[in-house]
Amino acid sequence: MELKPSFLLIEDNLIDQLVTRKLLTKVLDIDQVFVANNGLEGLQWIIKNKKICHSLIILLDIQMPIMNGFEFLDIFETLNEEIKNEILIFVMSSTLDQEEIKRIKDNIYVKDFLTKPFPIEELKKQLTSYFLF
Repeated sequence: MELKPSFLLIEDNLIDQLVTRKLLTKVLDIDQVFVANNGLEGLQWIIKNKKICHSLIILLDIQMPIMNGFEFLDIFETLNEEIKNEILIFVMSSTLDQEEIKRIKDNIYVKDFLTKPFPIEELKKQLTSYFLF
């Protein structure tokens, strides 16, 4: 079990970015929270920072400009297996669209679907099997 993960928040809403960062640092005592404003920035960050992708948790929004969460997941699937095996992805969305929710839950790279507002305690429970908090 790793002591502390790093987080990559892929989210275009500035208020959601701020609130999520604060909750991660206060509740989970996380030191490293990186932010990408869309899926393309998120992929670029992963490729540029391959060496620190171990114990990385991605919090992924679905509805974003430039590259949405589904497009991100499609390209993520093509990455090196070694990188993909080191990353946990949680999708955070306020969608009520049942087709979107099914598509999220059916994706093999998504650990879980979390509804907004950010359920920090729910995430903490899920992560305790991987990390110490």
